[in-house]
This record gives sequence, C-alpha cells and structure tokens, in this order.
Amino acid sequence: MKITPDTPGVDDPGAGRRLGIDVGTVRIGVAVSDRDARMAMPLETVARSTKRRGPDGQDIKRILDIIEEYQVVEVVVGLPRNLKGTGSRSIAHAKDIAFRVRRRSKLPVRMADERLSTVVAQQALHASGVSEKAGRKVIDQAAAVEILQSWLDGRSNALVAETSNSLESDNNSAPADEE
Repeated sequence: MKITPDTPGVDDPGAGRRLGIDVGTVRIGVAVSDRDARMAMPLETVARSTKRRGPDGQDIKRILDIIEEYQVVEVVVGLPRNLKGTGSRSIAHAKDIAFRVRRRSKLPVRMADERLSTVVAQQALHASGVSEKAGRKVIDQAAAVEILQSWLDGRSNALVAETSNSLESDNNSAPADEE
C-alpha cells in the first residue's frame, strides 16, 4: 500500500519554529528550526518509553515540553517509507507518536518522507569525523535534522512558488495603462 507524506507549505501555520522528529523503536531523535524556519539544528535524543498500545510515556511528555519551551508552531514526523514508497514496519510507530503529539499539543503534525534520512545522517557524521561508536549517540538527532531540513526547504520553495504565482495573477489582472 502506498503511503503518502504531507506536502510542505500546504496549510502552513506561518512564522515560527518547527520541530522535527525521527521515531525509532528505542530512541526518538529531535531537531528544531530557527524562528525563521530556515535551518534545522539537532536538539536531543529522547528515550522511547511509549508503547504502541498503552498510555503516553515520558517520551511524549518530553516532546510536549520541548514544543512549549521552543514555542513550536508545527511538528514534522518522519514517515519511514521504503524506496518503493510503501510503508516500512516502523510506520506504525511514527504514526502513533504523531497521533499522540497532535492530540496533546493541538498543533499541526505533518508526516514527512524520511527515506534515506538515516543514511544521509550517517554519511554526514562520518564525513565530519565522528566515529561510528560516538555517532550512535547522535544519529537519531542527525536523522531528525535531515527530516526537518528537507521539510523546511520544501516549505520555502512552496512559499516562494505561491508568492510568484500570486504576483503573476495580480499582474495579469491589472488593467493596462492607457496612452
């Protein structure tokens, strides 16, 4: 079954910080954007405590605390699809965390394509000289950065295109100057 991620820029909440989340079965990587929603930065790795069938755990509480502390306006959760665009086994975990955060925060929670985010994050860590052992502590954050940065770039492109289309339609509907 094809799983479709959300599209950046659609129903955009406007200015403010975004939170990126990479959901794993053991850890949740968290990244945050700057106030202008242009750059994603690693924030922390949260130990996963919420089970798929059960009450919210300390991980959800920590994410909600981060949302409040950073005055987040939108949450972006990685949607773990395979290269064919169908859901991987981890998709249920990501959707569950997204549902819980949406329910408790009342914020827009978007599902973003995260294919290859961990691979890209591993390559970036390796290229910056971080050992594999040291990288295990921050790989989830790095993956969250990749997910969020991709979303921010897509959002920026969508907003620029929307502005350009709006300007074009304004110019096309403006009356011609009479001579």
